[in-house]
Amino acid sequence: MKELIEKIATILYNKKANNIVALDVTELTVITECMIIASGRSTMQVKALGEEVEDRLTEMGIEPARKEGYQDGKWIILDYGAILVHIFHQEDRDFYRLDKLWETEDNRIAMPFENQED
Repeated sequence: MKELIEKIATILYNKKANNIVALDVTELTVITECMIIASGRSTMQVKALGEEVEDRLTEMGIEPARKEGYQDGKWIILDYGAILVHIFHQEDRDFYRLDKLWETEDNRIAMPFENQED
């Protein structure tokens, strides 16, 4: 599963998503094992980020069980079962503070691109 988490986060990173965070929430909820949270600068970018994740995973034969939020483009959720992908417009992310709600002192999953220069 870590490989898929890194793949999704890298897709978001390559498409210029902001503040990408992956959290292991296995011990916190029964609805999923991991949440990947990212932001876009506009509703158009939020939609493009969601479409890119969906398209790349579909190419791998992986389809979301559910998807929501494309109509408004402010908070898109892609449900891949063990992995929930949340893509926010930055204002909505600041309001809902989902990563702050689910982050503990040791559940952040390190990403391969985190210490790279942009």
